[in-house]
Amino acid sequence: MVSLTRWFGVTESDADRNPAREKTDIEAIIAKSLLMQANAAATQHRPLCRGTHASGICVRAQFEIFDHSVDHAPDLATRLAKGLFAKPGVYPTVVRFANADANINSDFKPDVRSLSFSVDLTQGDTADAGASRQDFSMQNATTLPINDSPAFLATIKVLTASNPVAGLWSLPFKDKLKVVRTMALAEKQARQKVRPYQQLRYWSTVPFRHGPDDVVKFSAIPSPDNPARPLQKSNPKGLQDELARHIKEDGQLSWFDFAVQFLDTSKMTYWGRTRDANFWIENASVEWNEAEAPFHRVARLVLMGNSQLSLEASEAIYFDVTGNSTPDSRPVGSINRARCPAEVASRKARTPAPGQ
Repeated sequence: MVSLTRWFGVTESDADRNPAREKTDIEAIIAKSLLMQANAAATQHRPLCRGTHASGICVRAQFEIFDHSVDHAPDLATRLAKGLFAKPGVYPTVVRFANADANINSDFKPDVRSLSFSVDLTQGDTADAGASRQDFSMQNATTLPINDSPAFLATIKVLTASNPVAGLWSLPFKDKLKVVRTMALAEKQARQKVRPYQQLRYWSTVPFRHGPDDVVKFSAIPSPDNPARPLQKSNPKGLQDELARHIKEDGQLSWFDFAVQFLDTSKMTYWGRTRDANFWIENASVEWNEAEAPFHRVARLVLMGNSQLSLEASEAIYFDVTGNSTPDSRPVGSINRARCPAEVASRKARTPAPGQ
């Protein structure tokens, strides 16, 4: 089984990885990401927009950090109280719910849904003065289908090829398998039942530092009482319009418990075996089993009424989990190292500096 997972792109140890190749891979990923962004705009006869998560809606919210000593034993409370989560407080937040695709499609086309938000740290007293905001990017799937930067590059080569079948055929055999695995996982995740944005659970899918010693993943868990009306499938913006209606009309506003999941190598297993920390950090497509590593509630994200941002303001919003991060909450792993420069290049392409 070890050899099989290795062939399909899951790296079993550091010996399977090629750090020297990563810089070259990332440069190629940037170029292909910009090409995919341009192709999507050309195909739909529109200006450039986000390279992924192209269609969405922005609203305002509040992010409340809990007093961990109330709900948790002292040792766990101390472990949770790192970075942004070190001190109770309430922070203004901008939230974007979106569809993951690079194209602007109907909200009812099979897709992964995303929740991204930016916490404004300038209006509170945080224990970490190293950043003015903390960004989060989450999806309604537990893992990312793209395992690491080699799988990222192989997949985006196929997606941007003039003939995807020929593009896949041209790849080395191992890269073919990586693309097939990525596409299969992505298709499975996209085929979830379509539900209102405010009733979905979201995961960070990739890991982040939590203080100097821990690594975690995040999840936003919806209240079971988050209200929504039946979706109008004849409306191509049905999910976005339902969220807009909700924050404008409903007396009870939706909220999500925000929780962290610690990387615990002594308890987490893959195919019946424990693995080292780098295995769990570098393989973005491998799930951290919640039964082995439970989530712990640390905060709550509460949507605000009548707070939808204008189209112009929404288009100006961006989320950068690397650039907008406190020192104790930096992203880690191959996918995080690859996606940051690609996302920055994509953002610069759609929002050129004044005078350009």
